Amino acid sequence: MTTGGDGISEQQYRRSRLADLDDLSGPPPERAPAVTSVEAEQEQLRTARREFAVLLGEFRRTAVLVPLDEAGDLWSAEQNGVRWICAFSDEEALARFALARGDAGREWTYQAVLGARLLDVMVPLLPGPAGVALDAGSTDGMLFPPVAGIVPDAVAVDLGGMR
Repeated sequence: MTTGGDGISEQQYRRSRLADLDDLSGPPPERAPAVTSVEAEQEQLRTARREFAVLLGEFRRTAVLVPLDEAGDLWSAEQNGVRWICAFSDEEALARFALARGDAGREWTYQAVLGARLLDVMVPLLPGPAGVALDAGSTDGMLFPPVAGIVPDAVAVDLGGMR
């Protein structure tokens, strides 16, 4: 038996195989800092805002179908003090809406309008707070409310732009 400089024989000092594996793995990985529930909630909010900004940009660049009322004006409806211009992504969405309203038998006249024109030009023309309801009554529907970043600041209710 040989002994090392410390006087311990090889038989007395056996290295564990786990220690050998540990040596191969290198230094322990750095741990990511713990994320608090507040930080996680703030990140979810930032993600939701980014996703909405993408949807808003797509809406602004897309022509949507807006039914016309009997007077030939863009069809809108009021809900809780907000006037909503009703717009539809395609004829099928408009047909589903008409069916749900019980108006499938009537002829629906509509006009194709860019989403940006609805938000920037048509919403400011309406009396009181107004926004756009896309595919109303659909599970995939979307509201573009009268707030800053969606409609012009002069008519954004969160900036005091109510008429």
